[in-house]
Amino acid sequence: MWDVIAVFAGMNGTAIENFVCVIFNVSFMNCTWHVGRSASGDTQYFLYWKTSKKEDFTGCQNYIKDNCGRHTGCRFQNVTIENKKAYFLVNGSRSGQSIQSYMKTIILYRIEKLTPPSNVTVNCTEASHGCEIQWQRPRTSHVKKDGCFKYEIVIENKVDPEKNIKTTSKTERSITGNSYIFGSFSAEKRYSVKIRATDNGCLVSASWGEWSTPVEFGKEQLISTSSYMLFLIAVLAASLVFFLCKVSIYLKKTSSTVPQPKDPFNEMSPTDFQTEYKNLLMKYETEEITIIEEMM
Repeated sequence: MWDVIAVFAGMNGTAIENFVCVIFNVSFMNCTWHVGRSASGDTQYFLYWKTSKKEDFTGCQNYIKDNCGRHTGCRFQNVTIENKKAYFLVNGSRSGQSIQSYMKTIILYRIEKLTPPSNVTVNCTEASHGCEIQWQRPRTSHVKKDGCFKYEIVIENKVDPEKNIKTTSKTERSITGNSYIFGSFSAEKRYSVKIRATDNGCLVSASWGEWSTPVEFGKEQLISTSSYMLFLIAVLAASLVFFLCKVSIYLKKTSSTVPQPKDPFNEMSPTDFQTEYKNLLMKYETEEITIIEEMM
């Protein structure tokens, strides 16, 4: 079903023109228009809208104005799509002039500007000369299935004046799913990737959405497995040397403060031991003689 437009009775050329609405950032909507070609400078316009024929029209609460103070648009918040149509009415007023009213019916999902795919990541390996690019679907208020979107990916090879490398790009469209394998990767080059989404057979806008923020990869960001292992071994070796030095210093400090026990077998030399033995014998004989004399 196409959008329906109607212009009601009034002076020709006084109705608004180029009425356009866009939903963005999931739940915000802006509607804008141009002043009628035959409308005088003091003509003022007013917008009303509803999402069901059974509802009453609701007036705009936040108008966009031109330099003359005339209403040329309206800002909306907390808009939900949910497969709904919206009915817009814009009429005007001017003293002594009949202004044509303008009505338009819009299917809301068709006017949504899709948000960019989020959480774009790139993982590359030198061994396979390839990169896996992953992302998450755009945020919307009414579609929660990954299969409802298809994507366009642009991968650019960045300029490198030192190696006389010019910017080149690779574009892939109609990609389904949430990942893509880039098989032409070279560790000596620098790349950037950006992604946008569109409808893949669901109630999603057929227009391409916003581009994701470019993500750069390659060259300085890549660390090969062998380089990483060499770096890890060097760090572990340095840590081990540091640990052994600390243990050695600690043991030296501990051994210098603990008193050494005396060795009764190595304390005296053989000569000193012989002299000590003779002294003991003489003392024993003297004591024995003294005891005998006392008994007598």
